[in-house]
Amino acid sequence: MDEYVTPTGPDVPARDMVRRSWAATVAALPVGTRVTGKVLRRQPFGIFIRIEGVPDAVGLAEITAMPLGMELPAPRASVAGVVYWLDARNHQVRVRLDEWQADDE
Repeated sequence: MDEYVTPTGPDVPARDMVRRSWAATVAALPVGTRVTGKVLRRQPFGIFIRIEGVPDAVGLAEITAMPLGMELPAPRASVAGVVYWLDARNHQVRVRLDEWQADDE
């Protein structure tokens, strides 16, 4: 199976449901909200995430926030992070992953 193919199945929200549920997603996940979820798929530009507790939301963690030398999490991997932007144009919840945060201590 090609890891960059869009997955289908009962755990993947349908595009029309993501769009119709956008107002509820925005209300449930304001900027700064901590989220957890599972990687739905990988793309060359980042990962799409199924966010726990918000079944029709799609998260996106882009490689622009990924430190050099790290790799994208594998499909179905558990991830956690913080919402930093709500992209109304694409109905995506942009997430900065915890594992990509610089250790400033």
